[in-house]
Amino acid sequence: MTTALAMISGGLDSTLAAKLVKDQGIEVIGICFKSNFFGEKNALKMVKQIDIPLEVIDFSDAHFEMMKNPKHGYGKNMNPCIDCHAMMMRYCGELLEKFHADFIITGEVLNQRPMSQNRSSLDIVKNESGVGHKILRPLCAKNLNPTQMEIDGLIDREALMDIKGRNRKVQMELAKVWGILDYPSPAGGCKLTEPNYSMRLKDLLDHKENPTKIDLELLKIGRQFRLSKDSKIISTRTEKEGDLLEQCLTGEDLMFLAKDYNGSTVAIIGIATNEDIEFAARITGRYCKGRGEKVVSISYGKDDQSLDRSIDAMPATDEQINNYIIN
Repeated sequence: MTTALAMISGGLDSTLAAKLVKDQGIEVIGICFKSNFFGEKNALKMVKQIDIPLEVIDFSDAHFEMMKNPKHGYGKNMNPCIDCHAMMMRYCGELLEKFHADFIITGEVLNQRPMSQNRSSLDIVKNESGVGHKILRPLCAKNLNPTQMEIDGLIDREALMDIKGRNRKVQMELAKVWGILDYPSPAGGCKLTEPNYSMRLKDLLDHKENPTKIDLELLKIGRQFRLSKDSKIISTRTEKEGDLLEQCLTGEDLMFLAKDYNGSTVAIIGIATNEDIEFAARITGRYCKGRGEKVVSISYGKDDQSLDRSIDAMPATDEQINNYIIN
């Protein structure tokens, strides 16, 4: 039986591509890649709707090293889409033997994304993956030259599609016909496509050569302010962010809470000077219910169980905040 590995991002296009191939009687195994910037949550939901198995491949370390200096550069933000796709293809190529699979399928659509899915970019991915002769793009196959799989009769080219461009009407209609009703918005799964996250990541890489996984996790939280090369302030927006921030704190970090008012959990990440502590207290005052007061009393310490120090601070002004805020 012919078998294909389907790269499942968790979006609609990759799911439709897998379903299109599956409906030709081909066994389809989903492959989802996990990194510091995207995961398997959406992919797990999508494969259930088309009834295929899913293998999750964690390539976080290799992906992060590539992301710091991608050969083909970044997209609009910090997203190295061309290099990322080529890396995924290489990994899939190594999995062909393991799963006794004949080829790889993706949900790419010609010209849907101007930088990463134009004809030149698709060819770059094909050539640099090392397994270009094994790659099939079912949704736009008729706009491309026939693959060896089509020539050899492993798959019927006439049953493939000729979608192109950014309009997603065809995909949405196809999803409705196939009963795929729960799917995320396009490009919603990768943090590197988000402007604010990308600004924070660039700031981190500018100040720390080898960030840890905790450093990367912290980028997702609250408002962030750069103090120095070795430290920054994070101010949470929600209780959930507060819980996550506490989980990420180390013995070097300091937590701040307003004594008499509900509000943001604030932390200095890294080594703090007395000046840093004063400013963190002012940030804490600014993002609590007492922001309108002249002075707010702030408790601080290593964690919420040892806030044994205090400082009175005037809530920070917008001008002061803007001098330090990362996004």
